[in-house]
Amino acid sequence: MTGAVSLPAAGPVLLTNARLVGSPNVGSVGGSVGVAPTGPTFGGSADGLVDVLVRDGAVVTVGPAGRVGDGGVERVDLGGRFVMPGLWDAHVHLTQWALVRRRLDLSGARSAAEAVALVRDRLAEGPPEPGTALVGYGFRDGLWPDAPTADLLDAVAGEVPVVLVSGDLHCAWLSTAGLRFAGVGAHPTGLLREGEWLPLAAVVDRAPDHLADAWVADAAAAAAARGVVGVVDLEITDNLTAWRRRFAAGFDALRVRSGVWTPWLDDVLAEGLRSGDVLPGTGGLLEQGPFKVVTDGSLNTRTAYCHDPYPGLTGAEAHGILSVPPAELVPLMARAVAGGLRCAIHAIGDHANTLALDAFAATGALGSVEHAQLLDPADLARFAELGVVASVQPEHAMDDRDIADRHWAGRTGRAFAFGALDDAGAVLALGSDAPVAPLDPWFAVAAAVSRSRDGRAPWHPEQRIGLRTALVASTDGRGLVPTAGAPADLVVLDADPLSLDGNAGAEVAEAADLAAAATSLRDMPVAATLLSGRWTHRTF
Repeated sequence: MTGAVSLPAAGPVLLTNARLVGSPNVGSVGGSVGVAPTGPTFGGSADGLVDVLVRDGAVVTVGPAGRVGDGGVERVDLGGRFVMPGLWDAHVHLTQWALVRRRLDLSGARSAAEAVALVRDRLAEGPPEPGTALVGYGFRDGLWPDAPTADLLDAVAGEVPVVLVSGDLHCAWLSTAGLRFAGVGAHPTGLLREGEWLPLAAVVDRAPDHLADAWVADAAAAAAARGVVGVVDLEITDNLTAWRRRFAAGFDALRVRSGVWTPWLDDVLAEGLRSGDVLPGTGGLLEQGPFKVVTDGSLNTRTAYCHDPYPGLTGAEAHGILSVPPAELVPLMARAVAGGLRCAIHAIGDHANTLALDAFAATGALGSVEHAQLLDPADLARFAELGVVASVQPEHAMDDRDIADRHWAGRTGRAFAFGALDDAGAVLALGSDAPVAPLDPWFAVAAAVSRSRDGRAPWHPEQRIGLRTALVASTDGRGLVPTAGAPADLVVLDADPLSLDGNAGAEVAEAADLAAAATSLRDMPVAATLLSGRWTHRTF
C-alpha cells in the first residue's frame, strides 16, 4: 500500500460464457444439479449463457453469448460460472475486525474459568510486546455459570496487562494490570460495561497507523475473496481521516462508506460533506457515509432498552440502558439532516427501536435503524412508512438465540424478526457488525434463510426470509442481475445460490432442507470478484 494517490484504470474486458444467477441452468460448475434450459433465459443464448462487456469501470452490455462483439478487448471465459452484482456488508467496524483477526479468540469459552485457561495458555507461548496488552475478543458471559473478575485474570497473568473484549463490543474484562493499562483506577470487578468501557475501547487499538492499515488491507482482501465489493464502515474514530490516509497510500480493495460519530460530526458538516459524496483522490471508492448514534446497549449485557424488564433485574436499569434519550437524539439527527447526512441509529431493545423510529418521524431523516433486534409489533409497518431501512445482522440471531431465550423469555417470537419486517414491506440490508460476526455476507444470508447453524433445529423459522430476498438485501440495491450502466462490481460464483431453493427462489420449508441450504451457502465457492472492472480476487 505505497505509492500512487490515483488508482490505475482497468482495461475493458469481455466476460464470456457466463450464467445469470437464478436462470434455470446447471446448478454448479462441473456438477449435475439441474438441467439445461430449452430456450433463452434473461436474454441469454439457447443454452442460457451470456457475455458481459465491461469498460471504464461499468457494465456496458449483457447479451447472449457470442453476440456481444467488441474486438480488441481482453476476453475471460467464465466457463458457465454464475455472475451477479457484488456483495456489500451494510455494517462493519473494519479496523476492529482487522485487529480481531489477530487476537486471542474467546468465542468458544463457556465459562470465566475456560476463558482464563485460554489466557493462561496464550501467555505460556510468550508475553505481548512491551507497552502492549494481551487482547482477547469474543466472550459472551450472558450464560456463564461463574462471574468474570480481575482476580481470576490476575492469577494467571500477574503484571501482564490483559484486556478481553466481549463479542458484542459493549463490555470488557480486564486484569488489574489491564485496568492500569487502560487508565482505570480501582474497580470492584474488572468487568466494565457500556459507559464504563465504550469511551476506553480505543485502548486496544494502539497500533501504529502503518501496521493497522496493513492489517485492514489484509482484512479487505479476505472480504474480496468472499465476493465483497463494499462496506459501510462505522468505526468509532475519526474515520474519514483514516480512510483518506489509506486511499492516499493505494488502498483499492473495496468501496467504503465512512460513517461519522458525534465527536467528528462538526468536522464533516464544516466540510459540507453529504452522505453519498465521493471523496476526491480515492478512485471513486470512498464516500461519506451516515451519521451514527448508539441509543441503547446490547442483549448480552442486558442493557438493550426494552419495554419489559429483564428477568431477575430490578431498579433503574431493569429495562436496560437508554444511552441517548430522545431529547438528545432528535436535535442530533436534525443537525445531521440539515447537513445532508443520512442517519444510522443503533437500537436493539424494542423500546429503543420505538424511540428511534419516533426520532426519524420527528426529523424526516433518511437512513437506517441498526440491529432492530427486538421489535414491538406495532413498529413493524413504521419502517416502510418512514422509509427507514432495517439494517440487520442475521448471524447475531444464531450467536444470541440461547441468551435471548433466557433474557427475552416470552418475546423471542418478535426477536430478529426478519420475516415480519419483510412482510411489512421494510427494506432490509444485511451486514455482520464485524467483528461481532465474521465479515462474510454468505454467513448472513445463510442465517437469514435458515435460522439455523451447527446442525441445530431452526430457531423461530417463521422469521426466516426467502433466499432471493436475502441476496437482494446483500447487493446494495443492485438486484441479482448485472445491468448496463451499473458499476462493474461483480462476483463470479462456481454455483448458483438460488439453485439451493430447488427452483430459482422458492421457499425452503423443511428443516433438513434449511440446514443443507445453510451449509452450502456458508461454503459458497467464490471464483472471482471485480471492483469497478478490476479483479480483486480470482481463482481461475
